[in-house]
Amino acid sequence: MVVLQTVVGIVLLVIVGVLAWSAIEPYTIDRQSLEVTLPHLPDAWDGRVVAVIADTQVGMRLANISTIRRIVAELVERRPAVVLMAGDFVYEAQRDPEGIARRSAELLAPLVEAGLPVYAVLGNHDYAMPSRDVEPDERVAEAVWEAAEGVGIRMLENETLPLTLPEDGEPRQEAETLYLAAIGAHVPGRDRPVETLAQLPAEAARIVMMHHPDSFDALSASTAPLAVAGHTHGGQFRIPFTPQWTWMTFTEDDTVHPSGWIPDFGAEGNRLYVNRGIGFSVLPLRLNAPPEITYLTLRKPAAESGASTP
Repeated sequence: MVVLQTVVGIVLLVIVGVLAWSAIEPYTIDRQSLEVTLPHLPDAWDGRVVAVIADTQVGMRLANISTIRRIVAELVERRPAVVLMAGDFVYEAQRDPEGIARRSAELLAPLVEAGLPVYAVLGNHDYAMPSRDVEPDERVAEAVWEAAEGVGIRMLENETLPLTLPEDGEPRQEAETLYLAAIGAHVPGRDRPVETLAQLPAEAARIVMMHHPDSFDALSASTAPLAVAGHTHGGQFRIPFTPQWTWMTFTEDDTVHPSGWIPDFGAEGNRLYVNRGIGFSVLPLRLNAPPEITYLTLRKPAAESGASTP
């Protein structure tokens, strides 16, 4: 009996500890700093940093507002060349689309005010779609789009554009340009991955941004050497000491691509990085999946930079 009581006590302590940490972890920030070799990268972009954030989810009860503010302040201080926001500005915004969308945009506005170029796509919650079984709410999507553009964030859907360094002014010639290809939201059926990338010059250096990782699987071989996505929150509850197991592993019918570089996914020559985002779904808790800023330092391939190939 004593042994059983001891075991029960230990189990209860572990459960309390896990719950306590899952309430604390959302207010920590994980910074992933990665070097990425990008074919045909212009010299001006070699060594430049692209920051990726996602899933602010403003509107949820106990939304992670303080962490959003801290992340924005850090980005203003570190001044990456570009900030990419991979969708899901809001969460359950149907009750007040304009008000919640405006609040989400205002939280990100200091980035633009500091002179940082910010580009974004919409996610499923920006259409008030927690799942495919729910009809999209275009009112919410329009409110999010207009509020973000109102503070200077460049919103994109199934389109490409040349990226300009803040000090450069106008884009350069195509051969000297880095392009952004931004794919629409997958769950409401607004993504056109193949058509979007077809707009690019054949050998243009490019970064591909989407909200849902599933959009990546449709891309043709070697068309997306660097793609970024959000949506998953890293599973939000990741089982410790396991590489990819999260609660999504057991609740989703489709294959789950929770976070980080996703191996063995997509066509040959394509590579996807999934950012864990900042906010929440369902519960204002995170376990072993802290909010993330991804810093991608772009590098030219050795052969293109004139260095010897290892």
